[in-house]
Amino acid sequence: MDLYEHSKSCPVIIAGPCVMESFGLLDEVASSLADIKDRKGYRIIFKSSFDKANRTSVNSFRGPGLDKGLIWLSDIKSKYGLEVTTDIHESHQAAPTGEVVDVIQIPAFLCRQTDLVVEAGKTGKIVNIKKAQFLTAADMKYPAEKVLSTGNGQIWLTERGNMLGYNNLVVDFRNIPSLKLHGYPVVMDCTHAVQQPGGGVTGGNRTLVKPMALAAKAFGADGYFFEVHPDPDKGFSDSANMYYLSQFENLLDSLIDP
Repeated sequence: MDLYEHSKSCPVIIAGPCVMESFGLLDEVASSLADIKDRKGYRIIFKSSFDKANRTSVNSFRGPGLDKGLIWLSDIKSKYGLEVTTDIHESHQAAPTGEVVDVIQIPAFLCRQTDLVVEAGKTGKIVNIKKAQFLTAADMKYPAEKVLSTGNGQIWLTERGNMLGYNNLVVDFRNIPSLKLHGYPVVMDCTHAVQQPGGGVTGGNRTLVKPMALAAKAFGADGYFFEVHPDPDKGFSDSANMYYLSQFENLLDSLIDP
């Protein structure tokens, strides 16, 4: 069953380190995820970013860039047989990214960028649009319509929380069934939802990642997004909310029905 059809009836898991720190890191995480996939049969999509263009500080690590990042993703895909995804920030990145990945991710802050979303749609790949922290579930019909305008109906919508005052996010889990009313599979971003934005470095609380996932399941999520890392506290991005790779299989076992 192709990936989009699978996502309509069975959970999909998007997982990987926030940013491509090195090929060695990608290889270590992908090897572990592929092992889980092969033993348990979970549909796992490997994710990492070649450029974190929306870091808080101009001095923050961003990644290896488009060209090297796509080579690394292609190598991971061929070596481990994993489906792969990454996010794009500029329209010109869509076409080359679409040559490599199975899913193109639109960052939450950029989900209203018409040219970006349209170019992603033109690739014919699944477009995973993350709901901005300032939008309602109902508002997400408009980004979806931009993808549809290209003739591409393969759309996922991702919930990742809304701003609650300053420097905090809250997840209204009613957004999941509300997003599903648009007619597309809905993914829960379980790690970004526990972020605490603001300051020079974004904070977070990874102890809430598993409860976020289980609550999303109760509200009917079709997929789950996790940033995972062998040593999250040493991660170059999102260190406070990434989940421990060593604990990830146990989380999935509690989340996905046998």
